[in-house]
Amino acid sequence: MSYRGKFSIGLLSAAIALYAVVGGLLSTQAQQPINDAGAQIRIFESVLQHIENDYVDEPNLEKVRAGALRGLANGLDPYSSYLTADQVKDFQAKKQNTLAGIGAEFSQISAYLYVVSVIKGSPADKAGLQAGDVIEYIDTKATRDISLYDAKQLLLGESGSKVNLRVLRAGAKPQTISVSRGSYKIPETTAKIEDGKIGVIKAYSLESGEAKDIRNRVQELTKQGAQKIILDLRGVAAGDLAVAVEVANLFIKEGTLAEVVGRDNKVLKTYTADPGKFIFDGKLVALIDLGTAGAAEVVASAILDRQRGEVVGERSFGAGTEQKLFPLRGGDGLLLTTAKWASANGRTFLSDERASSGVKPSVEVKRPETPEPIDVEDLVDQQEEENQAPQPNPQATPQPTPKVEQPKQSKEDLQMKKALEILRDKSQVMKAGSGE
Repeated sequence: MSYRGKFSIGLLSAAIALYAVVGGLLSTQAQQPINDAGAQIRIFESVLQHIENDYVDEPNLEKVRAGALRGLANGLDPYSSYLTADQVKDFQAKKQNTLAGIGAEFSQISAYLYVVSVIKGSPADKAGLQAGDVIEYIDTKATRDISLYDAKQLLLGESGSKVNLRVLRAGAKPQTISVSRGSYKIPETTAKIEDGKIGVIKAYSLESGEAKDIRNRVQELTKQGAQKIILDLRGVAAGDLAVAVEVANLFIKEGTLAEVVGRDNKVLKTYTADPGKFIFDGKLVALIDLGTAGAAEVVASAILDRQRGEVVGERSFGAGTEQKLFPLRGGDGLLLTTAKWASANGRTFLSDERASSGVKPSVEVKRPETPEPIDVEDLVDQQEEENQAPQPNPQATPQPTPKVEQPKQSKEDLQMKKALEILRDKSQVMKAGSGE
């Protein structure tokens, strides 16, 4: 058998093995061919046959295989990805932990890189990047052509090096923002007292160590006479599930706080409140917005599901997943989402539809300066119609970021104002429900 024939068999074997890993993700009901793994593999075989027999040039089947595997992963969710052999080595060596970033949390919408939140004081924040921005290009690489994992890797580099981002922003002209990679420190949790014996705690992250800081802030506020607390989780997209549970437990004495669910909505792990870690029983309000994601959604949903207080603001982004690396032949691998974080009532935060993603506040208050979640494709089409699409050129020098007119900022924080009104019992609260 020729090398070409052997490679073809190997390619098909790799595809079959990959489908075995993905398994039931592609097969649920036999009467629906679109979810029949066998039917999909036959289509794959047919395409490969045409490539081998009818493509104008001798195909590079190794590139074809990589493209096919990359497409399979990209068709699942933003956080699943095909990794090359070199990427697998770097992933296992945790090389990304030794490189500098820009200080923002990202996801993927309509195949484009989307900014979920920007860490205050980070290089991204100083350069002018904002939550809700769509990054069309990273240097000369179009984000629509790469995975979220690849995009994040491109944003990493040596401290002091620059990365140029082509940014699309609703209501503004396209602009190129140059960001210097570097170290940054997530701001510490802050606390203050408002009139009416109301303590306000602002969190910036729910990563390791933050639960202890929030506990300390709660204890400081109660010593100062605070009887009610506002927990501000707006813009908090970074964090750990265990930390989120610790924070929720500070305000919730008993019951389920969160779950991790796997295939067929099977509960893989349940997090329950520890009465010994409960420290505050006064009235509670949490604030969330579109930049709230992952761990912060765990806290907000626990407050709602346990009927511990109100959640004020805008529907959160919707994130919280766990991935596992599956090595493949040849050294490459599949980084596959194998579990999702869910609320105490079993609602996962990540969803294909915006209407069912994240956490729905019990009291909805939208800020005038916050744009609605945009259709990224429409935004890109609009820019192309204005003939302002970038010309990728490795030698091109980014132009200074143009000053663009930004939406007028509200002089007052309407969401905080509503939270204070609720705790001061000065308004009638119209509940919108605790979620879908």
